[in-house]
Amino acid sequence: MRFKLTLEYDGGPFQGWQRLGDAPSVQGALEGVVERLTGARSEVVGAGRTDAGVHARGQVAHLDIARPFEAWKLAEALNAHLRPAPVAVLKAEDAAPDFHARFDAVRRVYLYRIVNRRAPLALDHAHAWRIGPSVDASAMHAAAQRLIGQHDFTTFRDSQCQAKSPIKTLDRCDVRRDGDEVQIWCEARSFLHRQVRSMVGTLAEVGLGKMSADDVAAALAAKDRAQCGPVAPADGLYLMRVDY
Repeated sequence: MRFKLTLEYDGGPFQGWQRLGDAPSVQGALEGVVERLTGARSEVVGAGRTDAGVHARGQVAHLDIARPFEAWKLAEALNAHLRPAPVAVLKAEDAAPDFHARFDAVRRVYLYRIVNRRAPLALDHAHAWRIGPSVDASAMHAAAQRLIGQHDFTTFRDSQCQAKSPIKTLDRCDVRRDGDEVQIWCEARSFLHRQVRSMVGTLAEVGLGKMSADDVAAALAAKDRAQCGPVAPADGLYLMRVDY
């Protein structure tokens, strides 16, 4: 039986989603629990390979289990055995045998959180990027619109990215302020490695008055990683939703 899981996790204790040897990973934690429950190894395939420190409120994954299981009971069992790891199965559903969490996705939605205040973070420590000086969210939003559409995103692509092509289509990049919090929402079918964090770091330079919207457009057109601003920290990024 194939199941679709919707997951929430705190990325702080993990070296990312992907299983990497003995390093703690979200995928490894889930697969270990599944093996204890069923007595057999089963790969848990995620929709997005989030980096170390990146969080999720709507990651999607699939797995196959040979023995019969009711979906809701599977979710309950996984949650019981995952504790105290900061991973929760929000929902488990029966899936078609050919459903693929990664390749069938048509949209991934990410949120990046900036807390714009001088005081250090207490409740949001390791869950947002604190920027002390005031940032202009309106200027950031205007600059973000220069990134919308299909482009060669080499400037915002990590040097270790394994994607075959740097060409991606960014459907949405909105910047909003809510009190001390500045939110950057990004939507696309798929993203390059560290693309969102690279774009956010560059937009933060705009918010601080160090770059303009024209500078962002020029950096994109340059197709040159050296033109990217500082990469934003991982702990402000959340995978919010995956659409199929």
